[in-house]
Amino acid sequence: MATQLLLPTHRLSPIRPRFDAIDAVRGIALLAMASYHATWDLGYLRLTPESYALTPAGKAAAYGIAGTFLVLVGIGLVLMNGSGLRTRAYLLRLARIGGAALLITVATLFAFPQSYIFFGILHCIALSSVLALPFLRLPIGVTAVVAASVLALPHFVSGAGILDAPGLRFLGLGVTPPQTNDYVPVFPWFGFVLVGVALARFALPRFAGSRIAAWQPTRWPGRLAAFAGRHSLAVYLIHQPVLLALLTGLVALTGPHPRAGFSDFRKDYVASCARTGGEVHACRIAARCVAQAFRREGLWADAPRSFTVVERVKAQSLSQACYDAAEGSAPPP
Repeated sequence: MATQLLLPTHRLSPIRPRFDAIDAVRGIALLAMASYHATWDLGYLRLTPESYALTPAGKAAAYGIAGTFLVLVGIGLVLMNGSGLRTRAYLLRLARIGGAALLITVATLFAFPQSYIFFGILHCIALSSVLALPFLRLPIGVTAVVAASVLALPHFVSGAGILDAPGLRFLGLGVTPPQTNDYVPVFPWFGFVLVGVALARFALPRFAGSRIAAWQPTRWPGRLAAFAGRHSLAVYLIHQPVLLALLTGLVALTGPHPRAGFSDFRKDYVASCARTGGEVHACRIAARCVAQAFRREGLWADAPRSFTVVERVKAQSLSQACYDAAEGSAPPP
């Protein structure tokens, strides 16, 4: 992603057309993203007791990382085109990102057909790069107001009806979230790009003459972060296949975590137990008992499977015994 500052010539350095500090920030964001994806992979491959990436803390981290990247996209657009649209450079960048987004869709369609990525962060960056062009010239206050509106709109708009149509899901205003491994719709995420545009147009003239702008990394962590930030698209495309390959090899050697799936099983059991008239507290106690009993009796599986008739009868018996024990009417099985 280009970070060339287009200001009057007396403000430019022909030797250093990029800011290492901004590249390093992008590199740090890449490290955070890779850490999140590694956490997701560990849960997906059942190498951890549960998928920590899908916990509230994990989701908050994912939102923060995505928001940071999109703010940097807005800053990058101003850096590249702040004194006028650099048509060739802009179109080449747009083609690279759009092509990469298409590659992600095709690859995930084969790898995860039930949850393929049809509008992830690269798709959002590509479309936002087009939508943001007018705001490179509009007053900063207008950009800030539109940014706030885009961020807030999903909280006020009900998407019942037409906005739930598959062809409009990229907007993010539907009621039912689509089943996909990465979903970064226009609303609210385009708002973060506009935040970056407004921030850059307001602060970059001051930033350009600061000591931070003149910073150059001298140690390897800083140099590595800046290098990764200068090649962010390549890092994004490469890191996840590498992580999945390494962790798939690991799970082939070690097998899944002994308690993998217990948390999800207990949640599903409690919900099912309560729906059928069980007392919630007793259902929670029984859920732990049933998970342990299933493992002890060889009914636990590392992946979802169907029970035979005999296994189903045995599972129902163990479940009933655990629930009776939880209510205090019988010893645990």
